Amino acid sequence: MTVHAVILAAGRGTRAGPGAPKQYRDLGGATVLRRAVEALRAAPGVNGVRVVIHPEDRAAYEAAVAGLDLPPPILGGATRAASALAALETLAAEGAAPDDLVLLHDAARPFPSPRLIAQVIAALARHPAACPALPMTDTVRRAAEGGLAGATLDRAGLVRAQTPQGFRLGPILRAHRAARDAGRHDAATDDVALAQAAGLDVALTPGDEDNAKITTAQDLRRARALAAARRAAQGGRMDIRIGSGFDVHAFGPGDHVTLCGVRIPHERGLTGHSDADVGLHAIADAIFGALAEGDIGRWFPPSDPQWRGARSEIFLAKAAERVRARGGRIGNVDCTLICERPRIGPHAEAMRAEIARILDIPAERVSVKATTTERLGFAGREEGIAAQASALIVLEGEA
Repeated sequence: MTVHAVILAAGRGTRAGPGAPKQYRDLGGATVLRRAVEALRAAPGVNGVRVVIHPEDRAAYEAAVAGLDLPPPILGGATRAASALAALETLAAEGAAPDDLVLLHDAARPFPSPRLIAQVIAALARHPAACPALPMTDTVRRAAEGGLAGATLDRAGLVRAQTPQGFRLGPILRAHRAARDAGRHDAATDDVALAQAAGLDVALTPGDEDNAKITTAQDLRRARALAAARRAAQGGRMDIRIGSGFDVHAFGPGDHVTLCGVRIPHERGLTGHSDADVGLHAIADAIFGALAEGDIGRWFPPSDPQWRGARSEIFLAKAAERVRARGGRIGNVDCTLICERPRIGPHAEAMRAEIARILDIPAERVSVKATTTERLGFAGREEGIAAQASALIVLEGEA
């Protein structure tokens, strides 16, 4: 089952005050949109993120997500509902299955937590739709004419809906199309309303006060204060972690091997579900291990055909994303390749540079070296190549 996250970022955000649309405003060193993208990309279970943008915002979008290697953005419509429908139609046209899960999220909510996202995904195993929500705790009144307080409303059963709202692709796409054809599509303020109109039951999952939507200039100031508070909290404590990883792949047919992201000509290739890069696999597992978040197999199951032949830099980049999502940084990585041939020395510097690029750390924090087994064992018999790696990470604020 594939989980597609869609971030709706085509709005103009005029109530946030003068300046760029709110999704492109700075929020403690990163734009509002980038924080939302990184949060969803790093969430366990999410397989990919698509962003819907206004046609005039292409340059601002490219600057906001630089270096994240996202698929091309989807051009949105004049309303939120039109933008959501454009995304759903795009996913379907690109081959997404009707039973795939779709998370529709507002770009103006930059702080969705991993727990909130996971609870929405989990609810979709039992319900056709899910929405995070918070109970209404304040007294609710109508506003009367002249700026006076009107009648008090019963708040029992009232909640504040948040995003991401989750659905299966087929049913929510049909709900959007039906609303469009009936002329009531553009009036919908969220996707839950369209789902309910189509007869879908929507489960409520716990919301999060930090997942507040930025609408006004005051909301933006509050979000910046939250970002600053998180940085301050992280700066006072450090949790140093060390992880180790090991991987091995057998030789098979081919004319090259890929080791630590570098293609090396060889009379045989390495066999594996992905590109069989033992070096990057070992480093990724070391980082996942330091985080205590399993291994590559948890995040990229070999039973999933979408990873057949995949570039291993995808796996290592995900491990680095998880470190950033936990408010941490990578101290250094050390990888040892174990083989008789090919010779690693001539390629070691290129490997260091490639690993540093993927992890977005200085090359001086990356070590790549090689050894043999003195002709002993499978590596000595040149039946395959092994790699072992260690990684040190620093999680600020988790100690």
